[in-house]
Amino acid sequence: MKFIKFWLPVFVWGYVIYYLSDIPGLGTGLGVWDLILRKGAHITEYFILTILLVRAFRRSFRLPFKFMIFWPAVLSFLYAVSDEYHQSFIKNRCGTPWDVLVDTVGILIVVYLYIKKGNK
Repeated sequence: MKFIKFWLPVFVWGYVIYYLSDIPGLGTGLGVWDLILRKGAHITEYFILTILLVRAFRRSFRLPFKFMIFWPAVLSFLYAVSDEYHQSFIKNRCGTPWDVLVDTVGILIVVYLYIKKGNK
């Protein structure tokens, strides 16, 4: 039951990211707003993934606080890298290191918020 409650959301969200990355030529066609919306989506996707991973780690493992933040951040980053690699095979899409950096912003926001909050 613990797995379903805490880990299933991680896998479902990972699938949502994968699904969106699998859509050829995903975009709004709104020029500069398209860029802003897509980069904002990158940040939001990985912010949510990292939050879900932190939640799953905190409820599943007895690790020091710094590891409860470190491992979810690392896993989110690795997923971002694999997602960009996946996009490089999709028509009218490309995987870029720039997008991994944008994804990392979402991850680092979570890390910052948890560190600021402390081990509460």
